[in-house]
Amino acid sequence: MKTFLKITASVITGLLPFTQALAQNSPQQPWNGKQGKTLLESTPYKIEYNKKAPKGAPNVVWILIDDAGFGATTAFGGLVETPNIEKLANQGLRFTNFHTTAICSPTRAALLTGRNHHSTHVGLLTPAAIDFPGYDTYIPFEKATAAEVLRENGYSTFALGKWHLTPVTENSQAGPFNRWPTGRGFDHYYGFLPGATDQWHPELWEDVTKIDIEPNTKHLNELLADKAIKYIANQKSVDAEKPFFLYLATGATHSPHQVSKEWIDKYKGKFDLGWDNYREVVIEKQKKLGIIPQNAILPERNPGVKEWATLTEKEKKAYAHFMEVYAAFYSYTDYEIGRIVDYLEQIDQLDNTVIAVILGDNGASKGGTQHGTINPQINRLQGEQRIDAILNASDLIGTDESSTDYPIGWAAAANTPFRYWKADANTEGGTRNPMVLYYPKGIKDKGGIRHQYGHVIDILPTTLEIVKGESPKIINGYKQEPFEGTSLAYTVDNAKAPSKHTIQYYEIAGSRSIYKDGWKAGVLHESKEGINIGNAADPSGKKVDFSKEVWELYNLNEDFNENVNLAAKFPDKLKELQGVFDQEAKKYNVYPIKDFSAHDMPAGRTVFGKMPVVTLFPGVDNLVGVSSPLYDGRSFTVNAEAEIITGKEEGVLFAVGGDKSGISLFLKDGKFHYAHKTPKDVFNASSSSVIPKGKVNFKLVYEHSGPAEAGKSVGKETVYLNDEKIGERSFTATQAPIQGPRNLDGTDVGRDQKYAVSDLYNAPFTFTGKLKKVTITYN
Repeated sequence: MKTFLKITASVITGLLPFTQALAQNSPQQPWNGKQGKTLLESTPYKIEYNKKAPKGAPNVVWILIDDAGFGATTAFGGLVETPNIEKLANQGLRFTNFHTTAICSPTRAALLTGRNHHSTHVGLLTPAAIDFPGYDTYIPFEKATAAEVLRENGYSTFALGKWHLTPVTENSQAGPFNRWPTGRGFDHYYGFLPGATDQWHPELWEDVTKIDIEPNTKHLNELLADKAIKYIANQKSVDAEKPFFLYLATGATHSPHQVSKEWIDKYKGKFDLGWDNYREVVIEKQKKLGIIPQNAILPERNPGVKEWATLTEKEKKAYAHFMEVYAAFYSYTDYEIGRIVDYLEQIDQLDNTVIAVILGDNGASKGGTQHGTINPQINRLQGEQRIDAILNASDLIGTDESSTDYPIGWAAAANTPFRYWKADANTEGGTRNPMVLYYPKGIKDKGGIRHQYGHVIDILPTTLEIVKGESPKIINGYKQEPFEGTSLAYTVDNAKAPSKHTIQYYEIAGSRSIYKDGWKAGVLHESKEGINIGNAADPSGKKVDFSKEVWELYNLNEDFNENVNLAAKFPDKLKELQGVFDQEAKKYNVYPIKDFSAHDMPAGRTVFGKMPVVTLFPGVDNLVGVSSPLYDGRSFTVNAEAEIITGKEEGVLFAVGGDKSGISLFLKDGKFHYAHKTPKDVFNASSSSVIPKGKVNFKLVYEHSGPAEAGKSVGKETVYLNDEKIGERSFTATQAPIQGPRNLDGTDVGRDQKYAVSDLYNAPFTFTGKLKKVTITYN
């Protein structure tokens, strides 16, 4: 009886996970009417179960751009044309001293909850989760999202685009779904769950259902804008007075940089000036706009960035084109944002909408390396051979045939006037991103500039204050913990108000810093091999001692972009700030500090984790991204169990990848076939005899011994029909890949859905027989 009572009480108070509902928190209330035997003898009493927003409450739109630097857009002095963002800035406010966490998942967790990223358990990317409070990626329900809070204030809630917050092992059709967008307060969701997706062939989910839009002709930006407009139209048509909250997190401008040729052509030749001149032009524009101090100077080039004047003409041409594609990608994103804004104006909602545009979840990305990236084949080339390959592939850059990221020289330029880049939580280049706040009804200082210190955790408190919303003490039965951000609403009518957000820590993968009253101390941590958690030794005996890393000190009041290190001059101030960091780190679950090598990232990038056996059944959705098992660089065995009845059965049993790279086990003309395709090689094996009737086992044994060595065997693949070997070969490193350069085809069971691996059939070539299951066993 005691156990029963305990469980019942938990259910009533909403403490069990399955009570997380899609509706507002709506506990039963007293009914104060009169119940007679007839209606004439009774008195009704209406209960308002769900709180309604006050009449005239403004809509709320948050827009988060991905991987964008401070100095990219024309809105903040850059050379990438963003007229729609500029229009919002010119009619709203530019925030120049606004900050993110330095990397994607943590920034999103902090933004959506109004709490610091370690405090929300998202101290690093979701695939890098480890079992400590700051890093397990399970955002507590006691720290509600903006959607949960605003829904309690009577708002409809929509999320579109990149999510990147659900624990990786829950990113599948099996759920659980209480940490998906619709489980964290959003009425509807349309977008992709991992950190990036192909812009022409995106991984898409609507609510909790995987959708397949192939063959697709629309760019992801257009799909997101279309769906945003549809959500708004449907909601306003039914209840025009009800406000909505729209969270749009674009896939742009994260790699792959992909956009149509018509947009790329607009920028032809516009970046021939090179990244050094770009920085010089942009810093002057920023001074003219008044968004940086008039005495600002450029920092030295970031490590690894070559002087543009020293490059060959071929290098200049190759590198400039990467920036043309990036700029086109950003400008097109701005265009689709403009479509949403124009629609709000069309239906007379724009004047009553609060819009916050955050231009980057971190600084510009250094992922493109020194030369820029296109595909694995070109990326592995060296020297002039690589430059020639880039020039020859210029028409592929930006298409679905590429996975493009620009060279680090352009990333550094896009971060003007700051040094360093994404993931460097110790620098302004990693953490400082512009923000635009637009609200015609509430902002009188059109085109105003605000220099007060801000952080993504401030956006939710700011929004609530502007819309006169409340922060409920209990949401869905969970007692809420306070926001950790500071509302920036005080700046709206007072450009000269002193900053109220005076202390802020930063930490990403060991790089860390602390800001206090205009002073900042920080240290760059460079990951080593091994498992590095705090000062603990890893299994190989290696040890990382974070305490011996050398900190820097800057006075941002006088040196806003960190040019003069004052650590030697003011050791007491440095020690004071280090003490503040320690205090904040203990308060917000930053410890134990870990870097990227503290987790086997590849194994964390899939819902299957480190499972030794994966069993897939016919009818399963196409599995792509984090929903797909891993293959490259591993040894595994695939067993496909089927029943042959007529002998005429045909089709694909199991396929991974597509026309550029992949493997396929299939039946055709009564025989069993295996195909393994890479960009430079195709291996085919076929049974010499027809497939016997009855229960049959089709098997691939893929043994990867590595490491890669030019021209040398790195493994062997063998194919069996029952116990009969039908084909075998040793493969080199260039013959080994299974996943294609786009990784958008994923894994299929009983078909090859998007792009056919083998030229012997056309997709989807669905299997016509009885397929029991496919088992992948990692050896």
